[in-house]
Amino acid sequence: MVIDILSYLEDILKFKVGIQTLLQYYLSYLPVIFVQVTPFSCLLATLYTFSKLNRDNEIIAMRASGISIIGVSKTVIILASILSLSILWVSDRFVPKALSLNQSVKYQIEGKNKAPAKKEAINNLSMYGLGNRLFFINKFSPATNTLEGIIILEQDQHQNITRKIVANKGEYKNGAWVFFQCITYDFDLNGQIKGEPKYADEEIVSIPESPNDFLTQRQKPELMNIAQLNDYIWKLSKSGAEKVVESLKVDLYQRYTAPLTTLMIVLLGIPFSLRMRRRATGVSSLGISILAAFLYYVLNAVCIALGKSGVLPAIISASLSHIIVLSTSLYLIFSIP
Repeated sequence: MVIDILSYLEDILKFKVGIQTLLQYYLSYLPVIFVQVTPFSCLLATLYTFSKLNRDNEIIAMRASGISIIGVSKTVIILASILSLSILWVSDRFVPKALSLNQSVKYQIEGKNKAPAKKEAINNLSMYGLGNRLFFINKFSPATNTLEGIIILEQDQHQNITRKIVANKGEYKNGAWVFFQCITYDFDLNGQIKGEPKYADEEIVSIPESPNDFLTQRQKPELMNIAQLNDYIWKLSKSGAEKVVESLKVDLYQRYTAPLTTLMIVLLGIPFSLRMRRRATGVSSLGISILAAFLYYVLNAVCIALGKSGVLPAIISASLSHIIVLSTSLYLIFSIP
């Protein structure tokens, strides 16, 4: 926070940002900080706790009384599991709203009067809709629920265009879209226009998307919760946008697996911390465990990138790094004499 304040200090002084705005900005960061800092905090706490017990010969006493390594560390594992569930809850319930609020306040700090309002017009909007439709809109005005410069492409399951709708303007009235100066083209399997284009000065077009759908479709995935992201993926899957859907599925599965980082990183730290008896050994074990945790983050980033590029299936991409670290951690734990 101190580093962030210093980086924005010139803007804060220039635009005379108030204390209340700054408090709101950094308070909105708290859920994000909790999610990001908890894994490494738990790692350092694990290393400190077990190394202290080891130096005082408490670990030897527990092992001599017949307690296994899992028995010695089960309290830490249970706590890490509870924290992982807490991170899942916080990241789904609070982080998307916190990021949205943070961006809004950031506009004020940077000297802008306000963040882009939801009622402001949106230019060059494109989205996937139900019924294998692609929408290209020159201008969408949420305040009046109107579209301008409309092109809609309907596709079959093989991504062949079957219909094209071009309209000058569209208005949302009584739960339906009314298009003006509308031309409809039908295409055959060879991509050739079938019959004469149909023209209408005013026509009710049967599309299920509401103005709110056009707003939510442009929302960034990181600003959505799990339910919203899942609904977004379902809508896109109906349009046949396979590459986009696969990439978003990686984000969705990562929402479930990312909170497990705390548990994985604690399991990774246990075998190293149990070897900390002398100062020299302790320092080396500390360095190795932190390095291993860093490599775990790198491995996870690589797996996610492979998933988004289509090399790995989405579920494998989101969970492969956890599987590798879990297997490695259990091997190291059970190899302790």
